Amino acid sequence: MNELDPLLHSQLRLAVMSILMSVEEADFVYLRQQTESTAGNLSVQLDKLSNAGYISVEKGFQGKKTRTVCRVTERGREAFRNYVETIRKYLNL
Repeated sequence: MNELDPLLHSQLRLAVMSILMSVEEADFVYLRQQTESTAGNLSVQLDKLSNAGYISVEKGFQGKKTRTVCRVTERGREAFRNYVETIRKYLNL
């Protein structure tokens, strides 16, 4: 049986990926609100997902405010699908 992807097995990273799988993109503020995480913790977890190639992170400005937008990559979609399929196998669904 396949092992669960340790990168996605983290509660916050799994929450971020779950959100991003259902939207085209999400900004940092939205992700922080939805996951109820601290800005620092979310930032660290986004870096881990980005470094793995699971998400893309685009930093820019909206007016005078900085805006960070995240999108799931095709590699991230595949990793998430595999993670969910592995859970289904464990649960015999």
